Amino acid sequence: MNISDTKATLSFSDGSPSVDMPIYKGTIGPDVVDIRKLYGQTGKFTYDPGFMSTAACQSAITYIDGDKGELLYRGYPIEQLAVECDFLETCYLLLNGELPNAEQKAEFETTVTRHTMIHEQMQFFFRGFRRDAHPMSVLVGTVGALASFYHDSLDINDAKQREISAIRLIAKLPTLVAMAYKYSIGQPFMYPRNDLSYSANFMHMMFGNPCEEYKVNDVLVRALDRILILHADHEQNASTSTVRLAGSSGANPFACIAAGIACLWGPAHGGANEAALNMLKEIGSVENIPAFIEKVKDKNSGVKLMGFGHRVYKNFDPRAKLMRETCHEVLAELGLQDDPLFKLAMELEKIALNDEYFVSRKLYPNVDFYSGIVQSALGIPVSLFTGIFAMARTIGWIAQWNEMIADPEQKIGRPRQLFVGSEVRDVPGIDKR
Repeated sequence: MNISDTKATLSFSDGSPSVDMPIYKGTIGPDVVDIRKLYGQTGKFTYDPGFMSTAACQSAITYIDGDKGELLYRGYPIEQLAVECDFLETCYLLLNGELPNAEQKAEFETTVTRHTMIHEQMQFFFRGFRRDAHPMSVLVGTVGALASFYHDSLDINDAKQREISAIRLIAKLPTLVAMAYKYSIGQPFMYPRNDLSYSANFMHMMFGNPCEEYKVNDVLVRALDRILILHADHEQNASTSTVRLAGSSGANPFACIAAGIACLWGPAHGGANEAALNMLKEIGSVENIPAFIEKVKDKNSGVKLMGFGHRVYKNFDPRAKLMRETCHEVLAELGLQDDPLFKLAMELEKIALNDEYFVSRKLYPNVDFYSGIVQSALGIPVSLFTGIFAMARTIGWIAQWNEMIADPEQKIGRPRQLFVGSEVRDVPGIDKR
């Protein structure tokens, strides 16, 4: 970051002296005002619930411009990466800052592939869960437990060990997600196969069984790969901030990623595509759409439109256009255009893109709307949607964590507060309470 020639001056109407604060310029995006010395100079904090106006770190990984509908990984537009690259190339980019050449790509793919198996003892962890346990609770537990098996990569100050942990997490998440699914339906775990690509191997572990060979469908594998690329990172969102905050204490990478998974589990974050699909099921059929739309327009009904609009993207979600293409491709490949649920989804999409109410409020279908439909078409149960999201976002989390550990300005996270409780008071005896 570069310091600007201009400074921000904060003045007070109570006669307190003004304070000059440095302004920093990033490569792109808004300038930031450095308020680190504010408390020392004035005895005052800033107040920013949800950190909506606060940059908590400097980062060179992902950039979002919500007004323009722009998402860049290391400077590359998501629209280009999703078409030109596969998921592991995107992982390499997020971790290392540049796209791999052919030799680097082959070496990275081999390294990840060789780490996809998990310790055999991990199977005993699964037996401790109820069969109907939510996959996210299983993932929080099993990802955290990885730290018990890999003591050789827990020194966070060793760059080589951080790299090994990153590879292990990227490689083992698909295995753990698939195991969580297989366990829930009472089927045997499928071991990873080194002859398959990252996404094809996951599909094999999810839907294969020992009785017959799993046939890889390239259209479906490409669809899953695109889901992973589009969800790989999203700047300083809630789960990424959680990973950074946990990591700022010096916690090991497996614990930090488990913390990120726990945060992602929340319906306001990773559960959005699950909520979108549940909404479609509640609507039931195409005939019920007009009545549902009327309820959405009625502020007093309490009915919300899930999978439309976005907190950051104010005009359109660049990931949604790509996911829409994939959605239509998958439905055509599987012959599901006439399936009642998917027919309903496409009709709702059409209305939202043309109805003045939605258009004027920029309530366009977002990436969660389409990814929920695609995952459902692939045969992934709704309860596992957030698990797939965690699998994709692990690369973003570990890249952000790695960047934070290497940042000389990194400090343990310690937000301040505006205290509104009681002033100092004496404890009365029990007979006076």
